[in-house]
Amino acid sequence: MRILVVGGNGTIGKAVVTKLQAENYEVLTAGRTSGDVQVDITLPESIEQMFQKIGNVDAIISATGAAKKVLVEEMTPEDNMVAVQSKLLGQINLALIGQNYLHNNGSITLTTGVMKDDPIAAGASSAMANGGVAAFVKAAAIDYTRGIRINCVSPNVLEESYDRLKESFKGFVPVPADRVATAFLKSVAGKQTGQEYKVY
Repeated sequence: MRILVVGGNGTIGKAVVTKLQAENYEVLTAGRTSGDVQVDITLPESIEQMFQKIGNVDAIISATGAAKKVLVEEMTPEDNMVAVQSKLLGQINLALIGQNYLHNNGSITLTTGVMKDDPIAAGASSAMANGGVAAFVKAAAIDYTRGIRINCVSPNVLEESYDRLKESFKGFVPVPADRVATAFLKSVAGKQTGQEYKVY
């Protein structure tokens, strides 16, 4: 199985790559400045160019997506557009363009996050993007033919990032990146579709 991991150099991405390689899958990584191929998911033309370079795959994983942490009373439309262009539209465009490069019975796995279910201060923009991605996945699943499946993974704050983020996530129980990576493996290797795997 040939799998593309966008964001493969991030904390979750690295854990996902390790998990997939342990299953003897062929893994390609993509990122803005690192990986086997470079991509800016905020630009549809960059996504298209990436797929033209790597060709067809059996699975597409997104472990990426930026958002700005700003309190709503201070947030501008421009602040909110970071999450719209990256975490929301960027991931959805990855699915829309990537579906044309998926083999039959391939899969797409996107990333959401705990903030849509368990809000934190200054997390509204992230929560909006997470909710939009989850809704897209649930609805898109019934449209796909050719055996294509689509799911998303919603991670809690990570153990590996908790020291840096603990002021925002006091009272949360962080999860290890390896456990989150297992949910991505379930999405790729299983048969379910339209699911949001919550790793809380």
